[in-house]
Amino acid sequence: MEVSRSRKLTPSWNIHIQQFDFSKVFFSRSNMSVLSPKKSGEFITKNAKNVFIEESGIKKLAHEIAEELKSKELSIDGFSQHELHPQKADEAAVDWIFFADTLNFCFWSADKDHKSWEVSWNGKTYTGYFAFCAAIKKALENGIPITSPKFYSQVTSEQLEKILRSDNPNAKVTLLEDRVACLHQTGKKLIEKYKGSFVECIKECSNSAQSLLKLIVQEFPCFCDEATFHGQRVAIYKRAQILIGDIWACFRGQGLGHFTDIDTITMFADYRIPQVMIHFGAMKYSDELMALLKSDTFLENGSENEVEIRGCSIEVVEQVADEVRKILQSQGHSDLTVNAILIDHFLWDYRRKHAEELESIPFHKTLSIYY
Repeated sequence: MEVSRSRKLTPSWNIHIQQFDFSKVFFSRSNMSVLSPKKSGEFITKNAKNVFIEESGIKKLAHEIAEELKSKELSIDGFSQHELHPQKADEAAVDWIFFADTLNFCFWSADKDHKSWEVSWNGKTYTGYFAFCAAIKKALENGIPITSPKFYSQVTSEQLEKILRSDNPNAKVTLLEDRVACLHQTGKKLIEKYKGSFVECIKECSNSAQSLLKLIVQEFPCFCDEATFHGQRVAIYKRAQILIGDIWACFRGQGLGHFTDIDTITMFADYRIPQVMIHFGAMKYSDELMALLKSDTFLENGSENEVEIRGCSIEVVEQVADEVRKILQSQGHSDLTVNAILIDHFLWDYRRKHAEELESIPFHKTLSIYY
């Protein structure tokens, strides 16, 4: 693995991005055995050179999360409580979630001269992922069937750019052509094989999150988030797992969201959550890596530093989950649900609530369809 696969960010979005060859991503899986996300986190952490896990920070973070679970501030209900998410758990919600998580990547802006990509709805202005949700909301209200595979399997770049347009004319959503390619790939597969709905994929998997995860990464290569690290093929599967986690949360673990093995899903390794882990002291970067991130150096998807950050993030949450369970059991609250999905929700929400406080901690910048 080459550590040197990095470069300085340019001051605007005039960055040449080669479109992903999905066929190569898919067939790479047959060349080498792939560790599960959980095993990948363990393997990456064991071999990491620039990212480290700190036991004291794990305990500190676990105590914070245990308190949130006991107070019900953190629960499975959080997903549907947001006004931009589906409010009704039905098949239309499944199609909404599948569409959203097909495009749930790279919402950060590298352009320091312009405002970030933002979208307003119902009197509020949103950035990042929620700006994307607001754009979906506006499209549906305007009669555009954006969450229908029949529509997005044929959507043009011009149509998608208009749907995802920012309130700020100087900011545009990133990786537009790759987003179109993802939609064409997934939409056509759903139409050809799954009666035009991701609901059929869920039904095929007999309430098994792991079976559904396998189906997603095999049938929809744009979800196949893997890398080679120290000679071993590792899987992160951020978007594939958040897709399952969102369905579980939307349906509150019932009906189409009932998975008997939901606790085997790991956290959704992205670029923002590590900031919270560093803040709590659960994860630490080497001086060299911290200096690299502070210099705004761009990390290539699959590079050693990038894989270490994402893989160690998975392991941090696994260790935090174990610690939270111990705390709750010792306090007579062993009936409370604890899994990586809920812990991820806490970390992601914490970052948004404390964005200004965490601004001094750099996040790694990677242009990728995977997160």
